[in-house]
Amino acid sequence: MQNTPEPKRIPSMHDVAKLAGVSPMTVSRVLSGKANVRGSTRKRVSDAVAALSYAPNPEARSIAGLKPIRIGFLYSKPSGAYLAEFLLGLLSQASLNNAQLFVEQCELGEPAIAQTQRLIDSSLDGIILPPPLCDVPAIVDLIAEAGIPLVVVASGRPDKRVNAVSIDDREAAYRMTQHLIELGHERIGFVMGHPEQSVSLPRLAGYQAALREFGGDLSPELVAPGLFNYRSGLDAAERLLALPDRPTAIFASNDDMAAAAVAVAHRLRLDVPGDLTVTGFDDTALAMTIWPALTTVRQPISDMAELAVRCVARHVQAQRDLLPHEAEHLLADFSLIRRQSDAAPRVRPPMREWL
Repeated sequence: MQNTPEPKRIPSMHDVAKLAGVSPMTVSRVLSGKANVRGSTRKRVSDAVAALSYAPNPEARSIAGLKPIRIGFLYSKPSGAYLAEFLLGLLSQASLNNAQLFVEQCELGEPAIAQTQRLIDSSLDGIILPPPLCDVPAIVDLIAEAGIPLVVVASGRPDKRVNAVSIDDREAAYRMTQHLIELGHERIGFVMGHPEQSVSLPRLAGYQAALREFGGDLSPELVAPGLFNYRSGLDAAERLLALPDRPTAIFASNDDMAAAAVAVAHRLRLDVPGDLTVTGFDDTALAMTIWPALTTVRQPISDMAELAVRCVARHVQAQRDLLPHEAEHLLADFSLIRRQSDAAPRVRPPMREWL
């Protein structure tokens, strides 16, 4: 007699809690988008949900009166690595929050304004904006005046009328610069971000504050302009490494520009990190793709996108229930990730003398 296989058991909230090492109540708070949960705990729960393919009971959703939430995601030319991380976070939370995602790309300027108006006219319930669109006042004004819940992500100066998810960019840059000084670096080059993106100045301010506090070189020549893209990173690194007294370390405001600095160093036959330490910001996939792997600030882009979806869902539901919903400004945790691109400075003869 052939044995009939037992039906596969559907994972429960208790299974998620057990795998994540938390209580079922904590799982419930994470899935319902409550803010009073640590970022690391939220990540463990999200990973457990994904590993078990857990989905909340649709009937329970119906009883709770939840309708699908239509969320627009509008972006304009972020780096491929940044966009991939962001989309991963959005998609991981969409089904958990009964959300439908509408992803649109646009060009900056008038096309972005027109595209934003089309999104507003399409009866979306909420909108999420990453950089650089999160820093365009005309776009934020359009959405805010339409009364549509909006979350701006990674803005250094979020509009107080709208929701925001970010990290403390100044503190993150301060901590990375402090790390480089503790390694023994005094002349640390800094590659700025795009002047029209609001995170650029806080990152510069953090770098300068650490130099002042710990005794680094504050020479203006050590700060080079950048645009958050690879090409501008090449130009900035060439400028810094052409200085008569070149820096022993370069801290770039994102990983794309840091990768460009590594490429310039290799072209000049400088060893990284033996002759030059290079560090970045974001911890996108690129940081692990280049050689040597990049020491960087981990901005949890995927986690921030997850927080944005949950934030939109909370505010849409409050709006539907005619409840007050003041704008939330949420801070995600950052961390310093040390890999192979940093080391203490060492005195070596110029390359031409020991080849």
